[in-house]
Amino acid sequence: MDLSEYFPALLFLLVALLMGTALLFVAKPIRPHRPDAEKNSAYECGFNAFGDARKQFDVRFYRVAIFFIVFDIELAFTIPWAVSMREVGWPGFIAMMFFLFILALGFAYEWGKKALEWE
Repeated sequence: MDLSEYFPALLFLLVALLMGTALLFVAKPIRPHRPDAEKNSAYECGFNAFGDARKQFDVRFYRVAIFFIVFDIELAFTIPWAVSMREVGWPGFIAMMFFLFILALGFAYEWGKKALEWE
């Protein structure tokens, strides 16, 4: 494979970066910039921010987020398998049952460790 085949993609990327940067610099002096008290007030939530914005989240939040992602990915694997069940046959069925068994073992382990408890 010759690297010259990538030249159009590189040229496209370069033009896009240059155009984006140029538009940012051109727009800066001509954009309206009139801050007032209402624009700088609290938005949507109705109260001003309090505390440090860099405060770390509790580890339980990350655990629940990871569990959600794992089960979301499990669903992303299960639906196409179910749709193509006739084509994959018994080997595909056995492989998916093994996958679901391993997933159920992990879920039972997390449940047993009370990792799903929020207090």
